[in-house]
Amino acid sequence: MNLKVLLPSGVLLDEQVRKVIAEGGNGYFCLLPRHVDFVTALVPGILSYEKDSGEEVFVAVDDGVLVKYGETVLVSSRNAVQGLNLEELKQTVQGEFMAVDEQQKMTESVVAKIEAQFIRRFLEVHE
Repeated sequence: MNLKVLLPSGVLLDEQVRKVIAEGGNGYFCLLPRHVDFVTALVPGILSYEKDSGEEVFVAVDDGVLVKYGETVLVSSRNAVQGLNLEELKQTVQGEFMAVDEQQKMTESVVAKIEAQFIRRFLEVHE
């Protein structure tokens, strides 16, 4: 099978794999090459896949969508990071996702300030 993990910024990975294990709303599932085609929403968690060499690789994914059709598995997510083992992946996720969380907090703060200024000026105009 060909596994592609797509992010808003580009393609995280594009590899030939033996199997894919992911988590949807109903729990974990395993995809093999002859599995029926389907689409499912992914929950934040760990997606793993087995390379043709037998090596298992882990990918931490945020909310996303998985589409399996024929020999292709497409995963689309806002955030995802790859690691060869779970400890490495944990450290990477903590670093990358924490930075995103901080950026989101800063953005929310700026938006709140803009909204407050808008309301003040709106009230000034209508006085």
